[in-house]
Amino acid sequence: MKTIRVESGMPYDVLVARGLLDRAGEFASAVFPRGATAAVVTDGTVESLYAARVRASLEAAGFRTVGTAFPSGERSKTLATYGEVLSFLAASHVTRHDFVVALGGGVPGDLAGFAAATYLRGIPFLQIPTTLLAAVDSSVGGKTAVDLPEGKNLAGAFHQPRLVLCDPGTLATLPRETFADGVAEAVKYGVLQDRALFDQLAGGDFGKDLDTIIARCVAIKADFVSRDEFDRGARKFLNLGHTFGHAVEAASGFAVSHGQAVAIGMVAAARAAEKLGIAQEPLVEPIAAALEANGLPVRPPFAVGTLVEYALRDKKREGGKLAFVLPETIGRCRLHEVPVEEVPRVFETALDAGTQGC
Repeated sequence: MKTIRVESGMPYDVLVARGLLDRAGEFASAVFPRGATAAVVTDGTVESLYAARVRASLEAAGFRTVGTAFPSGERSKTLATYGEVLSFLAASHVTRHDFVVALGGGVPGDLAGFAAATYLRGIPFLQIPTTLLAAVDSSVGGKTAVDLPEGKNLAGAFHQPRLVLCDPGTLATLPRETFADGVAEAVKYGVLQDRALFDQLAGGDFGKDLDTIIARCVAIKADFVSRDEFDRGARKFLNLGHTFGHAVEAASGFAVSHGQAVAIGMVAAARAAEKLGIAQEPLVEPIAAALEANGLPVRPPFAVGTLVEYALRDKKREGGKLAFVLPETIGRCRLHEVPVEEVPRVFETALDAGTQGC
């Protein structure tokens, strides 16, 4: 078993090992009070695959369990669904003595975490990611949110989990496209801080090392979170590919998945870095090749003007500036702040190779 400590305001462990799904109760009992109610929040797909196993494990450890599920997909990450989860917690008589279990990918994690952050002004929660994207990225760091019609993750809170249990065995059931979404985030960590990780992922055949890759990505993210829990400085580097990518997601009405959008965004960031003289080596070609080797798109299906419109709604906009994370080399990036009036020029620079369908 691999254990990564996240040194936040309330430190916690991320455990990575096969078989953890059926040992959830064992590890939860070391963190949460015996006899507490565990409110399992998930989506319909994950509910049919794993909810019964997780609840059985928690009940065997002495917890009472209740559960709810919402339709799968980003379109469920709304204020309406969030309200339904809050009402479920209230109707289930969940108290501050109890905890939420966020079971599933990024959407259940974000939504259940936000509900935990705000129900009764905040109750504890346990993250159990079941997708590669959630395992390497979204389950760690305490960012919780829902989307608004105006943009992605515009309503949310920082609320760290008390424990993260990552069982790579759950990844075997993922559709190829969903698995690839997680690879996009893993490639991001390679571009940010680890050339060896990038090189390993670029080959597209790394299944036997999946546990190690997950642990390495979590360790990189944990380092950023420990230095900047509330996203005011160093943690902004984790947005590599996201300023462009969130615009693609929003423009598509979330038909383009988060991982696909981040992949497109990383190539755009690499092209901007080359065109602006920030890159110290060729970056577009190797990053695009690594992503394509893993079944990910590298070109946006929308016009620059459309993407700029959505980018200017991004929550990362601060005052009159928008920050882009641009790579200097594979393994090192820099923050590049741009006045709002120059954002269209940066997008044109990043996307001047033209747009094509994903």
